[in-house]
Amino acid sequence: MKKLLIFTAFLCLLSIQKASAQDPLDGLWQGYDGEWRHVSNQLVALAEAIPADKYAWRPAPGVRSTSEVFMHIVTANFYLLSVTGPKMPPNLKDDADKTVTSKAEVIAWLKRSLEAVKQAHLAADPKDMSRKVKINGRDATVDGMYLRIIVHDNEHMGQLIAYARMNGIAPPWSK
Repeated sequence: MKKLLIFTAFLCLLSIQKASAQDPLDGLWQGYDGEWRHVSNQLVALAEAIPADKYAWRPAPGVRSTSEVFMHIVTANFYLLSVTGPKMPPNLKDDADKTVTSKAEVIAWLKRSLEAVKQAHLAADPKDMSRKVKINGRDATVDGMYLRIIVHDNEHMGQLIAYARMNGIAPPWSK
């Protein structure tokens, strides 16, 4: 009986490991880089799942459209990252949230901004994370800026999930 219980436990562990290899929650509970991978994958999956004709959709007048929310994420990623050192892309215009509206262009910029944050964080010297920076007249740290980026992206992902669901689109990972 004892051997049967051990064998059953072993099979359960194997199935959990196999399931987690394909898990849409990949990255969760794996520190900043894992969490960044998770939110990045979900943002791109959602951007790709939303039909092109819904990129101009907005829930009410004066509220950001779908493309404007994605481009707001893009500009915020690059701006907040620039506070830590890397320069803003010279071809990212101040009004990109209003002028970059096509699905393909939005997704290209989104991927570029997510990759820029990923690579900068991977390359950051751990000793540099406590370095003081200034943003909007306030003191912060490099580490605090990376935290702000990930929180900001998750905040707007929630907004985009609501936009998608209001248009009858289920996030790909919830199907």
